[in-house]
Amino acid sequence: MPIALWALAVGAFGIGTTEFVIMGLLPEVGADLGVSLSSAGLLVTGYALGVVVGAPPVAILTTRLPRKTLLLSLMLIFTLGNLACALAPDYGTLMAARVLTSLAHGAFFGVGSVVATSLVRPDKQASAIALMFTGLTLANVLGVPFGTWLGQAWGWRSTFWAVTVVGLAAMLAIAIWVPRSRGDHGSDLMGELRALGRKQVLLGFAMTVLGFGGVFTAFTYIAPLLTELAGVSPSMVSPILLLFGVGLVAGNTYGGKLADRRLMPTLIASLALLAVVLAVFSLTIHAKFAAIVTVAVLGAAAFATVPPLQMRVLEKAGDAPNLASAFNIAAFNLGNAAGAWLGGLTIDHGPGLAATPLVAAAVTASGLIVALYSWNLDRRQRTAAPAVPVPSNG
Repeated sequence: MPIALWALAVGAFGIGTTEFVIMGLLPEVGADLGVSLSSAGLLVTGYALGVVVGAPPVAILTTRLPRKTLLLSLMLIFTLGNLACALAPDYGTLMAARVLTSLAHGAFFGVGSVVATSLVRPDKQASAIALMFTGLTLANVLGVPFGTWLGQAWGWRSTFWAVTVVGLAAMLAIAIWVPRSRGDHGSDLMGELRALGRKQVLLGFAMTVLGFGGVFTAFTYIAPLLTELAGVSPSMVSPILLLFGVGLVAGNTYGGKLADRRLMPTLIASLALLAVVLAVFSLTIHAKFAAIVTVAVLGAAAFATVPPLQMRVLEKAGDAPNLASAFNIAAFNLGNAAGAWLGGLTIDHGPGLAATPLVAAAVTASGLIVALYSWNLDRRQRTAAPAVPVPSNG
């Protein structure tokens, strides 16, 4: 794989770390800035909403920029945003800095996916996307635990200083190793907008929101699931989440490789597997060892869906992939936010905490139904295509 893909992975690592590390530092942030824990928790919500709301307009406003220039600009926004977080004198400034940082998230993964596929042969494109997303999975395995430890030991601001350095390293790596595509002067905005209206592209967004959204319906509440139902001690939650992170890396890698061979069968199979694992989790959550094993498998099943989901949208967007790719990243985050809300609704006004994995399975199963419908449209289109006449030799 080209070294440019690793440069993109460095950027993905930094973005993934800054998105999730704040969750482990909420008590320190709240105590330092004099706000409640729930108010500090809104820093997570603010970032997620910034990704969902910011990705589309940022992508639209930057369609004219060459892709390498755009990647560097987005990493500059990311780096300055984290620098602002490290220097934030109060809660309001920190929230504004978090939202600023989030604006780079969707567009970076969107255009990064397009660049990744352009660097390899067509039969390696899903693996190229998976390699870039390896940075995101490693952020969960390495970046978040280390950033949490650093913030707890040296103050939460030290974590954002460290991520700022990662941002600078990513900018340098992209500047050196990502090639400037010949003839790349940006894309046609109207062509990109027309691609968004294609039925199969819209179905791709729906697959992403529903298929992946099921993950966060349950995973948002993984700590109480493990401690209250599985009987795991609170001190064991972090090591178990490390297993989940290892599963993310494995699932992401193999999901990309399998999608290179057969995209839609891999997408269908990965969504089906994820739905089954979530359903099984509703049973194994009542037994400590079985619950731990299921969490590791859940990580693999969850991220096995990511490369084929992203590749499907790129494939159906055709020669206008930039906006569609960025919108699909927003769709992932919309699924995360909606899943967390649905899980909370299940706990507070539904059957309760133990039912969240089963509800999550139903959400992913609905994404699977959309995927099967989309695949059926492909088959009907191929069947309806007129046969190409064979010229006679006479």
